[in-house]
Amino acid sequence: MKLPGTVSVPGVALHDNMQKPRLISLDALRGFTIAAMIMVNFPGAEEHVYFTLQHSKWNGLSFTDTIAPIFLFVIGVSIVFAYRRRLADGTSKKSLYRKIIFRSLKIFAVGMFLNMMPDFDLNNIRWTGTLHRIALVFMFCAFIFLHTTWKQQVWITAVLLTGYWLLLTQVPTPGYDQAMLEPGINIVAWFDSKFLPGKMWQGTWDPESILSTIPSVATGITGMLTGRLLISELPAAEKVNQLMTAGLFSSILGYFWGLTFPVNENLWTSSFVLVTSGLAAMLLGALYFLADIKGYRTWAKPGIIFGANAIAAYVLADILALLFYRAKFGGEQLNEKTVNGLIHTGLSPELASLLYALFFVAVNFVPVYFLYRKKVFIKL
Repeated sequence: MKLPGTVSVPGVALHDNMQKPRLISLDALRGFTIAAMIMVNFPGAEEHVYFTLQHSKWNGLSFTDTIAPIFLFVIGVSIVFAYRRRLADGTSKKSLYRKIIFRSLKIFAVGMFLNMMPDFDLNNIRWTGTLHRIALVFMFCAFIFLHTTWKQQVWITAVLLTGYWLLLTQVPTPGYDQAMLEPGINIVAWFDSKFLPGKMWQGTWDPESILSTIPSVATGITGMLTGRLLISELPAAEKVNQLMTAGLFSSILGYFWGLTFPVNENLWTSSFVLVTSGLAAMLLGALYFLADIKGYRTWAKPGIIFGANAIAAYVLADILALLFYRAKFGGEQLNEKTVNGLIHTGLSPELASLLYALFFVAVNFVPVYFLYRKKVFIKL
């Protein structure tokens, strides 16, 4: 646990005593992102989901595709707030190394626990996933922050995205005479087939692959660059202007890059990084204007509550799903029974599925609200 009044990103406190109170907009964005993650991960019926609430089959961008990069973006912003303060307090980098690695390992371990649950079949282990990627991005970005300036971080991002683009488009896929970008037929999938142990999410390839971790680190760095802007001495209105401008420019650049290197979450393409980081920057800029400049904060409370125990909420959702999506009542699973009942009232199957997903989000809100009221903040 940690002190009341602070909020955690995988092992990162957002409160910065040296500067201003923590950003309400950042806390809220983090919490609403986790709530959205739970909503899309647990629809009422897998076969009845609105298009934009599903991951894109391959190229393209849906609402669901934006959730993971926004969360990694928020982690990057939070690293700046937390580790700038610790360095200024005189904490040695050597001490921070140990904490960063240990926290990353804990997040990774929780991800493994969720992957194995509920059967714990050691013969079919998946070694990748959302928490695994969060752990790796957090670790690499934190190390980069400790040893680089913001200008160097810009260059690192450019090198990572350009290098990844060249790797996927210019290096022939093994077994083919040219670079391929099809599902399961690309150098990312080939690399996983050689070096990734265990089973893969899609059988022959995995969306949280080894090589795609490279551009996902770039997503975290874009968040760190945003954090640098937010702690600067610029007037608040100017920060909003720069956030919105940079976000718009990034999204446009990513869109046009996507004409030759498609926007693709499964490969986490460079164009995908620019488009989603741009969207995240503009979203944070808008929330910053509303909550931290104008003071309109009532809407932010649910997000803050979810964000105060974000990883705990994510894990709790997987555990509660055993009851709300697996347990049978009268020979039928609760989600199926509820969705079918809603459909019989005249609702469309997709709307019924969404309403159950929102109900499940509300169910998860209850325990995190209780923790928030008790000032209990679970920290990995």
